[in-house]
Amino acid sequence: MTTIDEILEHARSAAPGQPYAGAVTPQLAYQLLQLDPRVKLVDVRTNAERAWVGKPAIPEGQHLAIEWNTWPAATQNPDFVPQLEQAAGKEDVLLFLCRSGVRSRHSAKAATERGYTQAFDILEGFEGDKDSEGHRKTVSGWCNAGLPWIGA
Repeated sequence: MTTIDEILEHARSAAPGQPYAGAVTPQLAYQLLQLDPRVKLVDVRTNAERAWVGKPAIPEGQHLAIEWNTWPAATQNPDFVPQLEQAAGKEDVLLFLCRSGVRSRHSAKAATERGYTQAFDILEGFEGDKDSEGHRKTVSGWCNAGLPWIGA
């Protein structure tokens, strides 16, 4: 897949029946970000996660840091939608990223419910699933895929 349209069509077919536009692997998300500077990665992890664990190494204009849950309260961010509305247009291609792929699905769904037509989940998340010893970044996810990231 070499064009944005091809990748997005694949993403739509990769998540049939989901309440958002589709899903992409971390590798395809990175490829989309490289192909078009208007594509945005919406990092829905907490500010603490980004500070302590790291974040994708992509241009600042493409990296939107909007918490789905707040820290340290661990409650849903009541300003998530207003913050998203300030940062992105309804037709923008938005790629939602969290630690392991759960919050990103919820946030992509919430965005779709608010009229965002191109909200995509990034499968596996930034750190991916835990390995047999309970560690992340070794099984799946953005970091394990060898994509660029900035450490804490």
